[in-house]
Amino acid sequence: MSTVVALSTPRGRGALAVVRLSGPEAISIAQQLARVDSFAARHATLTELWAGDEVLDQVLLTSFPAPHSLTGEDVVEISCHGSPAIVRRIIDATLASGAMLAGPGEFTLRALTNGKINLAQAEAIRDLIAAQTDAAVKQAARQLNGELSNALEPFKEKLIDVIVLLESALEFVEDDLPLPQVDQIERNLEFVLAGVGALSESYGSGRLLQEGAKVAIAGRPNVGKSSLFNALVRNERAIVTDVPGTTRDTLSEAIDIGGVPVLLTDTAGLRETTDSVETLGIERTRRAMGDADLVLLVLDGSSKVGPEDRDLLQRTSDVERVVIMNKCDLPSFESLSLCVPEVQAINVSARTGAGLATLHDAIVAKLNSAAAENGSLLITNARHYDLLCNAKREIEAARQCFRDRHSEELVLAPLHNALKLLGQITGETTTEDILSEIFATFCIGK
Repeated sequence: MSTVVALSTPRGRGALAVVRLSGPEAISIAQQLARVDSFAARHATLTELWAGDEVLDQVLLTSFPAPHSLTGEDVVEISCHGSPAIVRRIIDATLASGAMLAGPGEFTLRALTNGKINLAQAEAIRDLIAAQTDAAVKQAARQLNGELSNALEPFKEKLIDVIVLLESALEFVEDDLPLPQVDQIERNLEFVLAGVGALSESYGSGRLLQEGAKVAIAGRPNVGKSSLFNALVRNERAIVTDVPGTTRDTLSEAIDIGGVPVLLTDTAGLRETTDSVETLGIERTRRAMGDADLVLLVLDGSSKVGPEDRDLLQRTSDVERVVIMNKCDLPSFESLSLCVPEVQAINVSARTGAGLATLHDAIVAKLNSAAAENGSLLITNARHYDLLCNAKREIEAARQCFRDRHSEELVLAPLHNALKLLGQITGETTTEDILSEIFATFCIGK
């Protein structure tokens, strides 16, 4: 296998950068550039790198001989000064000495190929790098430590137990399975179905942790949408005036709410208008509401609930929403429960901050991050979710065939399929095409 090289720290200017080499010639290339016969393994060595008669940089070299390394191959990490020009010259020197540029995720792929990690752990490395919140970091770290792989192991063992019993029964086709074995097969299939089902059902929460949620603030003009937006993002991002229709376009900001990355969008007020510019803003508001995972519908609690408010309540009744009565600090404030008792609303003051903590908790509850709070393992990867759902369907089909007393062959076929699908999560039965597709999403240098 060839020796590959890549920058493993972010591109751009910085105090330090790390260039990584992996492969059979990694150590010899480093020795050649440093003009030394050897350097101690797993100890940082201060030295100079040379290209011809020119010193490239003074660096720290650290070698990790195979198999005790990140990739299972010889690995060398070069810590140099973070100038892009220096990094480029060092990489060029390694290429001139026989290395090749690494592709996206190639170091992690080599670790997978050499049995240092499984596929679920490899994907967790990518997710860890991309994590936007503490909760997402914790979930990715748990998967990197093998928690998902360990969670799947009992299910695969139970499936194998069932397969062995049924395969053995094929040798004695004239005899029915003993009742204890029938009960054991039923229990094993129920156990696997419950476990696989619970994991797949956690994807709703896991997806929000990994990908984030879109939350749109909507309502009539001058109800305090922009003030609420500023209060939630804790910054004066949106212009706030007493003039209705000040907001003419959508304004978005990425924030963290309860461990979930949220793209919060302030929108133009919804009303009938002949202003062409405001009309465009209202169209964008409706699109933002349609795309949102959650709508924060803001009403003005300092004025009577009118027909337009009731119309908005009706139009958003079938979407995921939180209804907010703003301006609870004003003497004329009136709770929504007094006039529309069938709708639950949260009373807040965007100006003073009253009620914002309650609103925050309501948003967290709607975004379904409770599973992340109680420490359970979540499925955050769409590929894993799809495989779990397909495996569950195969097991359900096998159970039904077994209960209908079909032949063992008809029960075994979906069980083998389910076992194969669960194996694809950790890479035991994954094809080269799928691997190529997965690792194309990795950054270069990891």
